[in-house]
Order: sequence, then C-alpha cells, then structure tokens
Amino acid sequence: MKESINYKKLNKDKVQCLTCSHYCQINKAGFGICGVRKNLEGKLYFLLDNRPAAMNIDPIEKKPLYHFLPGSKSFSLGTLGCNFRCDNCHNFDISQADVRDDKILQNSSINLSKEEIIKRALQENCKSISYTYNEPTIFLEYAFDIMKLSREKGLKNVWVSNGFMSDETLEIVAPYLDAINIDIKSMDEEFYLKNCSGRLEPVLNNAKEIVKKGIWLEITTLIIPGLSDDKKMLESLALFIKKELGDFVPWHLSAFSPEISWKLTASDTTSVEKLKQIYNLAEKIGLKYVYAGNIFENNLGNTICPVCEQIVIKRNIYDVARFDKQGKCPGCKNKIQGIFN
Repeated sequence: MKESINYKKLNKDKVQCLTCSHYCQINKAGFGICGVRKNLEGKLYFLLDNRPAAMNIDPIEKKPLYHFLPGSKSFSLGTLGCNFRCDNCHNFDISQADVRDDKILQNSSINLSKEEIIKRALQENCKSISYTYNEPTIFLEYAFDIMKLSREKGLKNVWVSNGFMSDETLEIVAPYLDAINIDIKSMDEEFYLKNCSGRLEPVLNNAKEIVKKGIWLEITTLIIPGLSDDKKMLESLALFIKKELGDFVPWHLSAFSPEISWKLTASDTTSVEKLKQIYNLAEKIGLKYVYAGNIFENNLGNTICPVCEQIVIKRNIYDVARFDKQGKCPGCKNKIQGIFN
C-alpha cells in the first residue's frame, strides 16, 4: 500500500482522485470506481504497489505497436482492476477482479519490486517495459516508479491504454513515456456509456495531446459486429485520425472473438471481409499505415511504403522480417514514420 500521487483533499475526510477522467470523489473508507484506491482517514492510498497480476515476455507487435522497435521483445506487466467495464473485455479475469476483497488481492497477485522487474527485463534482452493487460492508469504509482528506473537503465516505456487518463496523470508520465497504443473503441458516446461505463471525449483529447507531446502513438479499434462496425462511424474515426492526429498514425483493426469476451459471448465473430472493407476505407481516406493485424492474412499486417508500395516490414503472426534501412524504405528511401532503433 502506498499513498497515491495524484489526488486532492476536499474536506476533512473526503478526497478526489485525479488519476483518471472519472475524477472520483471518495468518502472516508470508500473506494474509487477502479477499486484499487481507498480513502483511509482522509488520505488516498493505492493498494497494489509491487503487486503485478500478469507478466510475460511479449513481442512488441502484440501490444500492438508496429512502428516502435519492430521485432523487439517487451517485458509486459499488469495488475488487477480497471476504470472501464467493457462488455467485450478479453482480460476480464484481472481487469474486473474486485480488489476490495482482500482475499482476491492476495490470491491473484505476487509481490515484485520495481528493481526486480527491471532486472528480469534486462536478463531477457527486452528493449522496453509494457504496461498492459489492464489499464496502466490504474496502477500509476507502481508504473511510474518502474518507468523512472527503466529510463535510467536504457529501457523504453510503453503503455497500452484506453486513453481515459486524467490531464494530471498524462503530465506526470509524459516525460518518461516513449510510446502508447490507445483503444479508440468507437466515435459514439452512447457506446462508451453503455459498453464501457466511460466517455469518449477525454480519450480523443488525450490522443491529440499525446501527439503534441511527441510520444509515439498508434490506435487500435476492436470491430464488434453490431456494436462498433458501423461504416459511417468508422469513417469518422479514420477522418479523426487523419485530421486531428496525423495520417502517419497507424490504425490497427482487430477482429472480435466472442468466446473469450466478458459479457458478449453470444455475439458474432468479426468477419475477415468486414475488416478488409474497413481497411480499404481507411486507405481511401488517406491513412498511410492501416493494419488488420490479428487475422494474419495476405498483406494486411505488413508495413508498406506509402510512396513506392514496397514491403518494408513483413509480418507472419509475430514473426517479423525487417527490410528497412534504419526506418527508411529499402527501395525509394522514403522515411517510414516511427521509432525503429
């Protein structure tokens, strides 16, 4: 347990958490929406310090990040809890765990220091630490300590996020954050309210601010049949990326698998044809780098030079073959946007 780094006192016993855009006001002995911060005697405490619930060595492409150190390994970790309640969540066993129940906390996580995380990452020849599996904003205190130490040891920091962090949290982590993949789940506010118990506007604002700060950004959208597959909505999302973020920002289109979702097990699986339609739509709109990465078909996961159309990086599931010359096309020498070394 550790005192939170991002909150303010409202009166003698009540506090306001400033960690995410819910801005929870928490009474004495109460919890925020995420369940991992508790008001104890007028101070807000983070309950999961040094308590990861999931750790793996992953290819960076699994985040997914295709223009950030491609072909490298990333030490990935996450904790319990989330500030969203997405019906489609694939990691609901940890993200929706009720940390307020101390038995769940004790049985679902281990004690691991920041120093040990860095040590393991270096031993495995990882180039980065990825804060993933659940929303990294939720474990800000733990993540931030690791991020600072990671930077000292020459490791990059990556967030895989729903983008609902507060302005205050983004300011805290930005100097140590090298890359981020944000889920923009829909351009429909009603979808965010009903499916995620969140809001769209903070996500869009954070994506724009991240680009302004020079942090490498990639966007992911899960295409859920009947919920987030409307052509006009996806067209507006592609236009938002192009106009507000930049045509160079990669857009990952992901197929939905109902059998591993939290509450949408009766839904349909996303068809390959649907992903191809959206892929083609995004290219027509003018996005340079569009990927349907998790279906692994044809060239939909390859990085193609937008000038001469040569394959710059070829992907077969998570096997990566790089043909670039320090981020440049091997044919026309066009610079491919991203961080490649």
